[in-house]
Amino acid sequence: MRDTAGTIDTIDIDVFDPGVFQNGHPHHLFKRLRAECPVYWQKEKSGRGYWAITKHADIAMIGKDPITFSSRRGGTFIRDYEEGSADLDQLRYVLPNMDPPEHVAYRNIVRRAFMPRIIQSLEPRIRDRVKHIVDRVKPSGGDFVQDVAQQLPIQVIAEMLGIPDEDRDQVFDWGNRLVGFDDPDSPETYADSLEVSGYVIGYFGELAQKRFEEPKDDVVSLLLQADVDGQSLQPMEVAMLMMLLIVAGHETTRNTIAGGMLALIENPDQRDRLLANMQMMPTAVEEFLRWVAPITYFRRTATKELILRGQKIKEGDKVVLYYPSANHDEEVFRDADAFDVGRTPNDHLSFGMGQHVCIGSTLARLELKLMFEGLLQRFPRMRVTGPITRYRSNFVNGIRTMPVEYEPVVQVSMAG
Repeated sequence: MRDTAGTIDTIDIDVFDPGVFQNGHPHHLFKRLRAECPVYWQKEKSGRGYWAITKHADIAMIGKDPITFSSRRGGTFIRDYEEGSADLDQLRYVLPNMDPPEHVAYRNIVRRAFMPRIIQSLEPRIRDRVKHIVDRVKPSGGDFVQDVAQQLPIQVIAEMLGIPDEDRDQVFDWGNRLVGFDDPDSPETYADSLEVSGYVIGYFGELAQKRFEEPKDDVVSLLLQADVDGQSLQPMEVAMLMMLLIVAGHETTRNTIAGGMLALIENPDQRDRLLANMQMMPTAVEEFLRWVAPITYFRRTATKELILRGQKIKEGDKVVLYYPSANHDEEVFRDADAFDVGRTPNDHLSFGMGQHVCIGSTLARLELKLMFEGLLQRFPRMRVTGPITRYRSNFVNGIRTMPVEYEPVVQVSMAG
């Protein structure tokens, strides 16, 4: 193991291998790291290695210090990029891969579309969409991800972006392919994700041109009316922001809906507790977010040498923040490994922290609240009927398929 601050790590744990995540977050590994080596040097087979950060306090501190821990320098994925490469340059058009002051300027533009008063005005339409989705499912059973979880977030974000109905299936497919490239069981590859990003940029570039000529009440038109330091946004900048919103506004909420429902099914006492008091839904939503942690990590790059918990982090080192580990930190959460729909306080880090806290958190919380209210009122006893498949990914905690029975079928005896 790497010699750090005069000591040599004596444990050998792998939290990089996507296979470790094929059954969900490896909480047993994170628990050991928090206890024995919370700043851990993780080797990579084809990379230079990185620091795995697993304590809540450290992740929160790093997330709030963009000067020492840069998002722009190497991007927010573990993958190494050559400085000056086209791939890294393209990533830097996306909000999570920016540092101040550029990040502040762009974030302030996008934030206008996600102000709480605007999101609250969407509640009646989101509630109608939930009813339509729930009405369409077959009580006898189906795939929860396809029938329910993926439906609401893509419909809502597509409406906000002004994507025509006939294009939404295509945009949904692009979103899946953009986040699935690190799954060895998926047909997507990193090269495929780059190809898809080209399609997305082209599509939103054309949409931006249409909105420039004929503005509408949508986010694309809003961005075209904005400026950064007196300069209007270019089509590439608008397209990259839209690509971020498609992924962040759809994938993470879809995975939280699926993972949250699975948690209720696997913890029937908590499901019954929530059914008996639906006023607990806001705290239940926070527990869904803590429990699922739909994004496993984001990376930072150290801009100077420093010592953290006795480990010497060198300038240029990759520093990877593991949010599911923070969400189970025993120093922050009582009975951290228990699913508790009434948990309060609940200081989870699933939305990040600091300047990069999720800009769509208010929308996500509203979608989750309305979706679970609609589902539990109609199908309070949903159950899993077959094997669940997951993304085999170290970045996204997502369920691919989850066969369920929405209402148990009553078996009628034919015996005389």
